[in-house]
Amino acid sequence: MTDSLASATDTEVAAAAALAGAEVVRARYGRLHSRIDKGSGDFATDVDLAAEEAILDVIRAARPGDAVHGEEGGRQGAAGAEREWLVDPLCGTLNYASGSQLVAVNVALRNGPAAVADPFSGEVFLTDGEGARVRSGARGDERPLAPTADTRLVDVNLDPPFPSAPGFRAVDLLAHPGFAENFRPRVVSTTLALAWVAAGRRAAYVTDGGDLSGSVHFAAGIALCRAAGCVVTGVDGAPVGPGEPDGRGLVAAADPGTHELLLSMIDDRRPRAERRER
Repeated sequence: MTDSLASATDTEVAAAAALAGAEVVRARYGRLHSRIDKGSGDFATDVDLAAEEAILDVIRAARPGDAVHGEEGGRQGAAGAEREWLVDPLCGTLNYASGSQLVAVNVALRNGPAAVADPFSGEVFLTDGEGARVRSGARGDERPLAPTADTRLVDVNLDPPFPSAPGFRAVDLLAHPGFAENFRPRVVSTTLALAWVAAGRRAAYVTDGGDLSGSVHFAAGIALCRAAGCVVTGVDGAPVGPGEPDGRGLVAAADPGTHELLLSMIDDRRPRAERRER
């Protein structure tokens, strides 16, 4: 296993690591879990920790010289390592702990390949940074991701914090009269929804926040959406990524028309002095 991982591409390492974490999440589903309080109502479980360790085992075997930044364990590895993996072992912990299967396992090489695994469908969404595809089934059948807004379903993250308030609040977007005319809201509280945008199962995903491109929660999903051809910006329309100080939050849409329509609704809810030039 170690030898095969050492010769694998970064994309395959990301996929293998995400699937290793997903196996832990799936195997322990439905049991009683210990909780580790993280403050402000947030918590991790013993499953988060075990899944992260399974992911780290794969990355360490395949890329021993790389650093890893895990949501639960923080940054590990050589201080001077040029490459860093971003790991969210269980995105949707509250969903999982309450018995919901709406969760994701995210693994991304910073500014490189990434994978998002769905523990319960068995799918893994992956990108090498250029193309994006989904692998499923016992034979590992693959097909390219093809974003489309046909479903008209838009996932909106309502979890705090809300750093852009009062200029932007996700709940205000849902109250916009044009939203109900054009879209149907969904709230899954996991970045699995970003993979669904890339796969054409959602028209868009909207969340508040700072620069999310380097987040263990969002990096893999952003990479998937970009590689699949989605339109990805902050909630203010600014680019998302390092060196983009104006980027806030995320609007990932299947096509330019959906993206522009959502940004126009967000603008309508801002104070006049903060609105974008159209």
